[in-house]
Amino acid sequence: MSNLILKAALSGVLVALISEIARRSPGFGALIASLPLVSLLAMIWLWRDTGDRARIADHAQATFWLVLPSLPIFLILPWMLRRGWDFFLALGLASAATVVLYFFMLWVLPRLGIEI
Repeated sequence: MSNLILKAALSGVLVALISEIARRSPGFGALIASLPLVSLLAMIWLWRDTGDRARIADHAQATFWLVLPSLPIFLILPWMLRRGWDFFLALGLASAATVVLYFFMLWVLPRLGIEI
């Protein structure tokens, strides 16, 4: 249980740190947020917990494919905000579009012979 608490605390500190940096410098905060830090931490925790190379390789490959449908949120949200949309409405709609794209990706990948 203490291992889970350590993982959660470290991950939470990372998110808090990125948001504080972004408050001072949006570009630098975006640079740090765009790094695959959460994925790297997840792979480190997975390695520490299992030591299973194949599982980590599968995780990394699946992460690649599932990052793709998340990217449009970074175009949709600023587009809506710059046109005066309410923040939470824009965030909700951009998030909903991302969910739709995730389901689409989960539908299309097996048809392309890609298992995640």
